[in-house]
Amino acid sequence: MSSQASSRVVGPRTGTGQRVLIVGAGIAGLAVARALAGWGAQLEIVERTSEPDPGGAGIFLPANGVRGLRALGLEAPVAENAVAIGTHRVADSRGRGLYQVDTADLWRGIAPTLATSRATLRTVMLEHVEDVPIRWATRPVSINTRAGEGAEVAFGDGTTGRYDLVIGADGVQSAVRRMLFGEDGLRDTGIHAWRLIAPRGEQGPVWSARLGRGSAFLKVPISADQAYCYIDVSTDQVTAGLDGVETRFKTALPELRSGNLVHGGPLREVVLPRWSKGHVLLIGDAAHATRPNMAQGAAMAIEDALVLADVLQAGSSVPDAVREYEKRRRPRIEWVQEQSAARDRTRNMAPGLREVALRAVGKRMFEANYGQLHTEP
Repeated sequence: MSSQASSRVVGPRTGTGQRVLIVGAGIAGLAVARALAGWGAQLEIVERTSEPDPGGAGIFLPANGVRGLRALGLEAPVAENAVAIGTHRVADSRGRGLYQVDTADLWRGIAPTLATSRATLRTVMLEHVEDVPIRWATRPVSINTRAGEGAEVAFGDGTTGRYDLVIGADGVQSAVRRMLFGEDGLRDTGIHAWRLIAPRGEQGPVWSARLGRGSAFLKVPISADQAYCYIDVSTDQVTAGLDGVETRFKTALPELRSGNLVHGGPLREVVLPRWSKGHVLLIGDAAHATRPNMAQGAAMAIEDALVLADVLQAGSSVPDAVREYEKRRRPRIEWVQEQSAARDRTRNMAPGLREVALRAVGKRMFEANYGQLHTEP
């Protein structure tokens, strides 16, 4: 493990003798592997893909997410290949300003706000869990949560294993969640989104958004020459496809022609009354995927990892630690999901009424959305 690990990562080695399986080598899985490095347990990651994904779109990390990276000892290597964002700017469909927020004022010196590519973030995280074995092209096909004091897991490659803790960090389409709770929790948001990588052009270090009728266009620089673009529309208006987006903004969006489409599809969220069963726990998007308008998916996953490490290092039994984890995390997660839903309701107001409201109180609303995230998780 890198010497950059902070005191939040290295704790009492009370996990010695424990076996922990982490399902998923994405942001949540790699963050929890990093956070548990000092616990003393035998960690193992399984990932359904055959190798790390070299692609992906961009990622915007608000200051609470960067604070989490700092606690994991990863802020510096991520920041070296990221753009520090200084301003949030929101405009109407024609590009006329509605309100603007300074990130230093918004986060009150907590941490910088960064934008980078998902591939960059994933690469840094992989480099800092190099001592945790990852079994690629492997996934669990069954989990027996009634196996005495642990969980018995069967894998698609024919192997089996017994673990003291199984952590489902396998994203919004989580196989672990389906094994625990079936189809419960997965919800459609009524939004269809596209993600692109486009030339940055002359854009400064600004997160800029335009709001159309039932639609949004976001552009944020992620390197010296690239920008991440996010476009969404309500699902009942998706038939025109990405080609029909410009008509909703009454202006040319050159990024749609010059950009490289990375992903497109309906957005889903996950809302569950519990995140665990026995010795199996869901974290990150597998447990609580939220609407993307607050850019809190990665931040919440990183915070999940830090809190789970805290409760496990306290020396409690795994079931007690899991219960304490849920008790600590649920109010914050529910806050983010509620605020994200409220932002979508505001965005979907009639454009004229929405623009009057946002010019008057948009800045205050934006700042209030993040208010409870100033404190440590």
